[in-house]
Amino acid sequence: MTLDDFRHEALVETSSTNADCFERARRGALSGLWITAARQTGGRGRRGRPWTSEAGNLYASLLLIDPAPMERLGSLPLAVAVAVQSAISSVMPIDAPPVKIKWPNDLLIERRKICGILIEAETMADGRQAIVIGCGINVAVAPETGLYPVARLTDYGCTVGPAELFAHLFREMADILRLWDSANGIGEIMARWRKAAGGIGERITVNLPTQSISGRFVGIDDSGLLKLETDDGDVRLIAAGDVFFE
Repeated sequence: MTLDDFRHEALVETSSTNADCFERARRGALSGLWITAARQTGGRGRRGRPWTSEAGNLYASLLLIDPAPMERLGSLPLAVAVAVQSAISSVMPIDAPPVKIKWPNDLLIERRKICGILIEAETMADGRQAIVIGCGINVAVAPETGLYPVARLTDYGCTVGPAELFAHLFREMADILRLWDSANGIGEIMARWRKAAGGIGERITVNLPTQSISGRFVGIDDSGLLKLETDDGDVRLIAAGDVFFE
């Protein structure tokens, strides 16, 4: 996909931009549709957690249709994180602390969450696979989540509003998805992810659905799985979980 393949629909208020993208997909929308809203009344995070969506922040979702074979989709969350990290970094003051990625795709500044990403999938009635990438970036408001410390971009001197930030995100996501779709793109994306990652070499705890595991975060493998070195020296690969720095 080229930059010209992407479109943008801006809403003042909606329940959920992710839900809107799926609704458009069911009506036959093509890949590359962005929907943004100034405010969401039913925003949500991973595992169905509520996501407060007051005006002043950026709420954006991107619809992709059949973007890649299923075996390649595991690397998509990391590619998305690289694009969002680059977009946010491009609007921050030069002397601001760096924007870091917490596995797999939360964005942090000084260990405080500034962005959450929710990727969802649905199979359409005609067999097409709809993937929706939802991004909530704390520009001017930092809603308390209860899970992690939070911050907003204005805390670090950012003067850019949601609309201008979205223009950067629009371009960066197009560039990263084009790279992700190229022959050797995933390797380059993994390299960029590692460069922007926070906490590599440090002790972390990963909350899984049935247990919590602690150890040293030693990086990711070539498919994007988290590599956790446990206290007995084994390296465990983890596909999904909530990461907490110790």
